[in-house]
Amino acid sequence: MAIITLNNNSLSSVTSLPAGVGGKVLQVVNATKSTETFTNSSSYADYLTASITPSSSSNKILVVCTGNGLRKDNTNAGIKLRITRGSTQLKIMEHNACYDGSSGNNRVGGTAISYLDSPSTTSATTYKLQIASPQSANVGIGDNQESTSTITLYEVSA
Repeated sequence: MAIITLNNNSLSSVTSLPAGVGGKVLQVVNATKSTETFTNSSSYADYLTASITPSSSSNKILVVCTGNGLRKDNTNAGIKLRITRGSTQLKIMEHNACYDGSSGNNRVGGTAISYLDSPSTTSATTYKLQIASPQSANVGIGDNQESTSTITLYEVSA
């Protein structure tokens, strides 16, 4: 039997959820990459991209990124990571990822970065995990397909 009313309203007239049902995950979008990428540029470059279309402009998007298989070549540096919505910077992690205090060639495992965004739209919205290098050091992510990095987008109801 199909439900045709909600709180004595027809389904077509319901414009919001009843009180107390916010904070639910409505959809999840995930993208992965296991291709090794190196950079020595201080300019950010896209590493992982995913798009989501929020069902309400009042909903939030939780962006969770993992960067696995980090490495550096003969330098005392780390990878700069950031999350963007389109070209707008949302969260940045500078000089921390992959940094281990030595100048040897190292594989340094992984890191994670997340951000709770309020995009205020119901249009398709693109989020990116971008990488860059501090001080023109040669740093990489992806570790020769031995590990997988991810970007996961969760739409959370208001």
